[in-house]
Amino acid sequence: MSDMTFLDWPFFEPRHRALHAEADAWCAANLPVDHSDVDAACKGLVASMGAAGLLQHSGAAEGEKLDVRSLCILREVLARHDPLADFSFAMQGLGMGAVSLFGTPLQREWLTRTRSGKAISAFALTEPGSGSDVANTATLAEAVAGGYRLNGEKTYISNGGIADVYVIIARTGEAAGARGLSAFLMPADVAGLSVVDRIDVIAPHPLAHLRLQDVFLPETARIGAGGAGFKLAMSVLDVFRSTVGAAALGMARRALDEALARTTSRRIQGEALASLQMVQGHLADMALKVDAAALLVYRAAWTKDMGAARVSREAAMAKLYATEAAQEVIDAAVQLHGGDGVRHGFRVEALYREIRALRIYEGASDVQRVVIARSILA
Repeated sequence: MSDMTFLDWPFFEPRHRALHAEADAWCAANLPVDHSDVDAACKGLVASMGAAGLLQHSGAAEGEKLDVRSLCILREVLARHDPLADFSFAMQGLGMGAVSLFGTPLQREWLTRTRSGKAISAFALTEPGSGSDVANTATLAEAVAGGYRLNGEKTYISNGGIADVYVIIARTGEAAGARGLSAFLMPADVAGLSVVDRIDVIAPHPLAHLRLQDVFLPETARIGAGGAGFKLAMSVLDVFRSTVGAAALGMARRALDEALARTTSRRIQGEALASLQMVQGHLADMALKVDAAALLVYRAAWTKDMGAARVSREAAMAKLYATEAAQEVIDAAVQLHGGDGVRHGFRVEALYREIRALRIYEGASDVQRVVIARSILA
């Protein structure tokens, strides 16, 4: 039932339309999966998407660039069918984004494994005392003979506890604040890394609080130059932030589909619920928000793919609007379902829980407003 006419927009090439059809067919045959054991579900999803070749799009081969439109298309399609599948795909990309953009040939061996679904990746940025304020990172990477010794804690780490490899941001001290951070590639089996706690949230995902105690990493584990960690992390988010908007867009499309199915089949006073003008008004608003979000998401992705060095403003607009609009679309779908909208087992109830985190992670909505305001004031 979803409106696919957006694929005719000039943002896309024939290969993007083909990818959408391929992904949609795979999702229809394989999703949703059982969420009762979230760790097992995510491991199975990574292996399955790897075998199907979908994860090849989560990173770039040597000498190639990430295609952000492909990332967005895949996240939108996956999220429409099963948001946990979107999560698993997204983390393969975000987790290894720094390696994809800046990694050495040795480090890219891990990327080969994550793109084939043979390893699970994670991006360890957030700390108990620093979320949006990355410059306040406290995890310390002290230079020692042959490499670095890391001590600190990371929290709300997606894939924490099931990842095979982490990209971690730590303070190396070249300068104060953001200019004194570096990025490192850290295998999960390294001595001194432990899972302090697994974190339960309203829409279950594998999340963990990690502790690093005298973790030794060789010099070859550092990604990029010393002190370039903040710039590297922002470059990764510059690519993947608009894809969060794409995931929200996929959830919003599914909510609109569910609302259309409900209001055209549910009868009131002998007529379909959709015959009521007020209901039609809700549906019109939902469709408007979906299309507006899609335009912002794919503008940002197209701009990046066309060679823009940074798309901070466009990506912030895409993420902010798409996630906020999706929350409103899903809320309207819940309302149109009546009591069933808050009943376990109905798709809109699950979407209501699943959408909320997207307005927080990879830069909360208020952070995106700051990014946008600073760009226009500059």
